Amino acid sequence: MKPAPFAYHKAASLADAIALLGQHSDARLLAGGQSLIATLNMRLSAPTLLIDINGIAGLAEIAVQDRAGKSFVEIGALVRHAQAERSDLIARHAPLIARAMPFIAHPAIRTRGTLGGSIAFADPAAEMPACLLALDGEVDAQGPDGKSTIKAADYFQGLYETALGSQDVLTGFRVPAADKDSRFGFAELARRHGDYAIVGLAASARAHGAGLADVRLAFFGVGNTPLRAEKSEAALAAGDIEAAVAALDLDPHDDIQATPEVKKHLAGVLLRRVAAQLMEAR
Repeated sequence: MKPAPFAYHKAASLADAIALLGQHSDARLLAGGQSLIATLNMRLSAPTLLIDINGIAGLAEIAVQDRAGKSFVEIGALVRHAQAERSDLIARHAPLIARAMPFIAHPAIRTRGTLGGSIAFADPAAEMPACLLALDGEVDAQGPDGKSTIKAADYFQGLYETALGSQDVLTGFRVPAADKDSRFGFAELARRHGDYAIVGLAASARAHGAGLADVRLAFFGVGNTPLRAEKSEAALAAGDIEAAVAALDLDPHDDIQATPEVKKHLAGVLLRRVAAQLMEAR
């Protein structure tokens, strides 16, 4: 199947893209296009205008910045997955994202796909939204009313729904930079490597004596958005892995990949694996 007819415009600036979004209510932004082009070809999406933002300067950078006495990794919306996979800054200061990169699709897709595009698309089975939630990150956007910052906890609002307004352009996101006490874990189960996960888990914590504190477990593939498992977080912080598994209160939907019962079982399997990763010295 081929996409429905559409017009194409390469935005010269953020202001240009924002103005075009205001003029065309069904316009779509084009970054890496690895999700968008598929939906176009299947006619799940039929915009009359594609706005290519790849020519906008300043959106493909990775940097470590200090804000209010804390260090953050700043990642531009047009940073490609392959760029993040090769980045020494990501490896040192955002190890959870580095761990997730090899699980994202295949090398050809990672070469074009963008981290910002993944977060903007908000597929509930994708890795980057869960990493953002596990790291308690923030999303930056710009719209007709200026710049805004949205906490990850407030950003994901439903199936492919986010807090971005109809004229907002996601410009980047940030996550706290790791330090010597940071602990991270990541695992997913898929039918084939590179497929969307049946179930996945991204996690962060802080070393606290011989145990953990500030545990954040973000499951993906089990709901309409990435989901925290707060009861399991508390049990894991108390040092009881089996209690954390028993406390999982996920309610996954039935889909073509697995039944809810299988997904819940696999979530427990992943929780045990990721708990072991969190216990390892960074």
